[in-house]
Amino acid sequence: LQIFLGALAFSFFAKGLSGSYMKSMSSQIERRFEISSSIVGIIDGSFEIGNLMVMVLVSYLGPRVHRPKIIAVGCLIMSVGAFLSVMPQFLMGRYNYERITVSVDNSSTSVSACSPGSEGPPATDALETLTTVINAGCEKTTNSYLWLFVLVGNLLRGIGEAPIMPLGVSYIDDFSKEENSAFYIGLVRSSGMFGPTLGFLLGSFCASLWVDVGVVDIDAISINPKDSRWVGAWWLGLLICGAVNFIASLPFWFLPYSLPKEGENENLKISHLSVQGDPCKREPPAQPQLKFSEAYFLSIADFLPALRKLFGNPIFAVFILLTILQYNSLVGIITYETKFMEQQFNVSVAKAIFLIGVILLPVTILGMFLGGFLIKKFKLHITEMAKFACITFIVAYLVNLLYFTCSCEVLQVAGLTAPYSGFVPLTS
Repeated sequence: LQIFLGALAFSFFAKGLSGSYMKSMSSQIERRFEISSSIVGIIDGSFEIGNLMVMVLVSYLGPRVHRPKIIAVGCLIMSVGAFLSVMPQFLMGRYNYERITVSVDNSSTSVSACSPGSEGPPATDALETLTTVINAGCEKTTNSYLWLFVLVGNLLRGIGEAPIMPLGVSYIDDFSKEENSAFYIGLVRSSGMFGPTLGFLLGSFCASLWVDVGVVDIDAISINPKDSRWVGAWWLGLLICGAVNFIASLPFWFLPYSLPKEGENENLKISHLSVQGDPCKREPPAQPQLKFSEAYFLSIADFLPALRKLFGNPIFAVFILLTILQYNSLVGIITYETKFMEQQFNVSVAKAIFLIGVILLPVTILGMFLGGFLIKKFKLHITEMAKFACITFIVAYLVNLLYFTCSCEVLQVAGLTAPYSGFVPLTS
């Protein structure tokens, strides 16, 4: 069981590494492929789509097949998805930042010229010429459609991650002591949270490197990471994530279908000594392991009735609703936190990613570990766990209200946040 716990913790680390790295590279992918933030949201959401496609089916059929091997297959699929997402870097040409946009520096902020043209006729011919040149630089190229590789790769990552959590947790529940189960799960999840921390740090490092690092002369690049045209080496970290996911799959191929229940070894020794020499005592035959195809055809007929019965449970339905609300806010914060910090506080992408990795995620790791530890320490039952979760959710909600105070005054930029005509009165 300890070997499985170590392998599962590393698989949590691997999936957290690749997941957080992809989220930290959202703005880099947006600039590299010249796509909108809505398309970036679709790419990010493709992971959840892939997860939902197989999650319920894998969770239902998983206990009937070889769970460690299914987890190994999932890690391999995640590795393939990460490598597939890198393909556009080798299919596209070099990134030419000089034709992308014209930046206008205004004090401490940089405003992109890629904005819709203002209504009405231009005031001068010079303004019309400038608008024509800018709009020509804002046009999308056919290479931007290669972002579909990233979308499909993210979809595969979601499919591959689906069996890790449900099958890993059920494997721990089946073969560990009841009082140790919550502690083991909390330990595995908190250990796995080092993956997102390292993923954001890796994203910060790669965002500070030029996208075509190793191919072009870095000294010839005239812009820095604070420039709105800067694109970091978004693809480099995906190669590392793919390799880590592949390594994470290896231990599961050698783990057995089932394990003796934790703590039963001593009981078996005692019972063996008490019945030694009794030829009539026979152990019950082991349950035969089903192949995946056999388990599929035997169980698919019972799947929909079981699903209907499960969602008919009001407690389970409320829990699902709360989980949806929780992850809806969490995914939104993690996905766009870097972009918010970049635009609101005028920091580079690399610094924003670094701050998230070293401040937010270690606190999350501590919370997961303390949750499992407190459940084990005080031996909380299901009802007490629900009350404990409810109290912590309420406290977290109240603390999150402080986000509304974390904002800066919007700078007045002529033509963007203030009209050209008229004036804004100055106050001391």
